[in-house]
Amino acid sequence: MTHSADHPSTPDQATGAGSDLDIRPPAMEDGAAMWRIARDSGTLDLNTSYAYLLMARDFAATSRLAVGDGQGVGFVLGYLRPTAPETLFIWQIAVDASQRGKKVAGRLLDDLLAELPEITTLETTITADNAASQRLFASFAERHGADEEVADLLEEHHFPDDGHGAELLHRITGLQRGR
Repeated sequence: MTHSADHPSTPDQATGAGSDLDIRPPAMEDGAAMWRIARDSGTLDLNTSYAYLLMARDFAATSRLAVGDGQGVGFVLGYLRPTAPETLFIWQIAVDASQRGKKVAGRLLDDLLAELPEITTLETTITADNAASQRLFASFAERHGADEEVADLLEEHHFPDDGHGAELLHRITGLQRGR
Protein backbone atom coordinates (compact mmCIF):
# COMPACT_ATOMS: atom_id res chain seq x y z
CA MET A 1 0.00 0.00 0.00
CA THR A 2 1.54 2.97 -0.73
CA HIS A 3 3.03 5.88 0.50
CA SER A 4 5.26 6.79 -0.61
CA ALA A 5 5.43 3.16 -0.05
CA ASP A 6 3.43 1.89 2.61
CA HIS A 7 2.96 -1.61 3.31
CA PRO A 8 0.77 -2.97 5.95
CA SER A 9 2.80 -4.79 8.41
CA THR A 10 0.09 -7.23 9.28
CA PRO A 11 -1.87 -10.01 7.62
CA ASP A 12 -5.11 -8.81 9.24
CA GLN A 13 -7.74 -9.40 6.62
CA ALA A 14 -11.30 -9.35 7.84
CA THR A 15 -13.63 -7.86 10.34
CA GLY A 16 -14.55 -9.57 13.56
CA ALA A 17 -11.58 -9.80 15.86
CA GLY A 18 -10.23 -6.91 17.85
CA SER A 19 -13.75 -5.67 18.58
CA ASP A 20 -12.54 -4.03 21.79
CA LEU A 21 -10.96 -1.31 19.67
CA ASP A 22 -12.45 2.05 18.86
CA ILE A 23 -12.05 2.97 15.20
CA ARG A 24 -12.41 6.65 14.42
CA PRO A 25 -11.05 9.40 12.19
CA PRO A 26 -7.68 10.63 13.45
CA ALA A 27 -7.11 14.09 14.88
CA MET A 28 -3.91 16.06 14.40
CA GLU A 29 -2.83 15.01 17.90
CA ASP A 30 -2.87 11.38 16.71
CA GLY A 31 -0.13 12.04 14.15
CA ALA A 32 2.63 11.25 16.65
CA ALA A 33 1.12 7.83 17.44
CA MET A 34 0.73 7.06 13.75
CA TRP A 35 4.37 8.02 13.15
CA ARG A 36 5.46 5.69 16.00
CA ILE A 37 3.38 2.79 14.65
CA ALA A 38 4.88 3.29 11.18
CA ARG A 39 8.40 3.57 12.62
CA ASP A 40 8.01 0.46 14.76
CA SER A 41 6.55 -1.61 11.90
CA GLY A 42 10.01 -2.09 10.47
CA THR A 43 8.55 -2.43 6.97
CA LEU A 44 6.95 0.89 6.07
CA ASP A 45 8.68 3.79 4.43
CA LEU A 46 8.80 6.13 7.37
CA ASN A 47 7.78 9.67 6.55
CA THR A 48 8.53 12.68 8.73
CA SER A 49 6.40 13.17 11.82
CA TYR A 50 5.24 16.39 10.15
CA ALA A 51 3.62 14.37 7.35
CA TYR A 52 1.62 12.23 9.81
CA LEU A 53 0.46 15.30 11.72
CA LEU A 54 -0.78 16.96 8.53
CA MET A 55 -2.33 13.78 7.14
CA ALA A 56 -4.27 13.35 10.39
CA ARG A 57 -5.44 16.95 10.23
CA ASP A 58 -6.16 17.33 6.52
CA PHE A 59 -7.26 13.82 5.55
CA ALA A 60 -9.13 12.66 8.65
CA ALA A 61 -12.29 12.01 6.60
CA THR A 62 -10.41 9.47 4.45
CA SER A 63 -8.31 7.94 7.23
CA ARG A 64 -8.93 5.91 10.39
CA LEU A 65 -7.19 5.25 13.68
CA ALA A 66 -7.69 2.15 15.82
CA VAL A 67 -7.51 2.95 19.54
CA GLY A 68 -7.14 0.38 22.33
CA ASP A 69 -6.73 1.25 25.99
CA GLY A 70 -6.47 4.92 25.04
CA GLN A 71 -3.54 4.36 22.67
CA GLY A 72 -3.34 4.34 18.88
CA VAL A 73 -2.68 0.78 17.75
CA GLY A 74 -3.29 0.97 14.02
CA PHE A 75 -4.09 3.37 11.25
CA VAL A 76 -4.98 3.70 7.61
CA LEU A 77 -4.20 6.90 5.71
CA GLY A 78 -6.00 7.59 2.48
CA TYR A 79 -7.06 10.38 0.19
CA LEU A 80 -9.47 10.95 -2.67
CA ARG A 81 -7.66 11.17 -5.99
CA PRO A 82 -8.09 14.74 -7.27
CA THR A 83 -8.66 13.57 -10.85
CA ALA A 84 -10.94 10.69 -9.80
CA PRO A 85 -12.89 11.69 -6.65
CA GLU A 86 -14.73 8.35 -6.56
CA THR A 87 -11.36 6.66 -6.03
CA LEU A 88 -9.86 6.28 -2.56
CA PHE A 89 -6.11 5.86 -2.59
CA ILE A 90 -4.71 4.06 0.46
CA TRP A 91 -1.37 5.69 1.13
CA GLN A 92 -0.35 3.75 4.22
CA ILE A 93 -1.72 1.19 6.65
CA ALA A 94 -0.03 -0.21 9.74
CA VAL A 95 -0.93 -2.12 12.88
CA ASP A 96 1.03 -2.20 16.14
CA ALA A 97 2.73 -5.51 16.91
CA SER A 98 0.40 -5.95 19.93
CA GLN A 99 -2.60 -6.14 17.60
CA ARG A 100 -1.28 -8.23 14.73
CA GLY A 101 -3.31 -11.30 13.87
CA LYS A 102 -6.52 -9.70 15.16
CA LYS A 103 -7.81 -8.53 11.77
CA VAL A 104 -7.37 -4.87 12.68
CA ALA A 105 -6.17 -3.79 9.22
CA GLY A 106 -9.28 -5.29 7.61
CA ARG A 107 -11.51 -3.57 10.15
CA LEU A 108 -9.84 -0.24 9.47
CA LEU A 109 -10.45 -0.57 5.73
CA ASP A 110 -14.04 -1.77 6.17
CA ASP A 111 -14.87 1.05 8.58
CA LEU A 112 -13.41 3.63 6.24
CA LEU A 113 -15.33 2.31 3.25
CA ALA A 114 -18.59 2.26 5.22
CA GLU A 115 -18.23 6.00 5.85
CA LEU A 116 -17.53 6.84 2.20
CA PRO A 117 -20.54 5.68 0.16
CA GLU A 118 -19.42 7.62 -2.91
CA ILE A 119 -16.29 5.48 -3.29
CA THR A 120 -16.50 2.92 -6.09
CA THR A 121 -12.79 2.23 -6.48
CA LEU A 122 -9.93 1.69 -4.05
CA GLU A 123 -6.28 1.90 -5.08
CA THR A 124 -3.01 1.22 -3.33
CA THR A 125 0.51 0.22 -4.26
CA ILE A 126 2.29 -2.82 -2.91
CA THR A 127 5.75 -4.22 -3.57
CA ALA A 128 5.90 -7.70 -5.07
CA ASP A 129 7.47 -9.15 -1.92
CA ASN A 130 4.77 -7.88 0.48
CA ALA A 131 2.54 -10.96 0.71
CA ALA A 132 0.68 -9.70 3.81
CA SER A 133 -0.52 -6.57 2.03
CA GLN A 134 -1.44 -8.53 -1.05
CA ARG A 135 -3.58 -10.88 1.07
CA LEU A 136 -5.15 -7.95 2.94
CA PHE A 137 -6.34 -6.22 -0.23
CA ALA A 138 -7.38 -9.42 -2.01
CA SER A 139 -9.49 -10.32 1.03
CA PHE A 140 -10.94 -6.79 1.10
CA ALA A 141 -11.95 -7.08 -2.57
CA GLU A 142 -13.56 -10.46 -1.96
CA ARG A 143 -15.49 -9.22 1.08
CA HIS A 144 -16.88 -6.35 -0.93
CA GLY A 145 -17.74 -8.30 -4.09
CA ALA A 146 -15.19 -6.33 -6.08
CA ASP A 147 -12.64 -7.06 -8.76
CA GLU A 148 -8.92 -6.53 -8.19
CA GLU A 149 -6.45 -5.75 -10.95
CA VAL A 150 -2.70 -5.46 -10.53
CA ALA A 151 -0.53 -3.42 -12.88
CA ASP A 152 2.88 -1.77 -12.98
CA LEU A 153 2.93 1.78 -11.65
CA LEU A 154 6.17 2.89 -9.98
CA GLU A 155 9.29 1.11 -11.16
CA GLU A 156 12.57 1.06 -9.28
CA HIS A 157 14.11 3.67 -11.57
CA HIS A 158 11.36 6.15 -10.64
CA PHE A 159 12.64 6.38 -7.06
CA PRO A 160 15.56 8.73 -6.39
CA ASP A 161 16.68 6.67 -3.40
CA ASP A 162 18.48 3.38 -3.95
CA GLY A 163 17.01 0.09 -2.91
CA HIS A 164 13.34 0.92 -3.25
CA GLY A 165 11.42 -1.88 -4.89
CA ALA A 166 8.86 -1.35 -7.63
CA GLU A 167 5.34 -0.56 -6.44
CA LEU A 168 2.51 -2.42 -8.18
CA LEU A 169 -0.84 -0.67 -8.44
CA HIS A 170 -3.67 -2.70 -6.91
CA ARG A 171 -6.97 -1.33 -8.21
CA ILE A 172 -10.18 -2.65 -6.66
CA THR A 173 -13.30 -1.76 -8.64
CA GLY A 174 -17.02 -2.43 -8.37
CA LEU A 175 -17.18 -2.14 -4.58
CA GLN A 176 -20.53 -3.41 -3.30
CA ARG A 177 -22.16 -2.08 -0.17
CA GLY A 178 -24.09 -3.92 2.50
CA ARG A 179 -22.01 -7.07 2.40
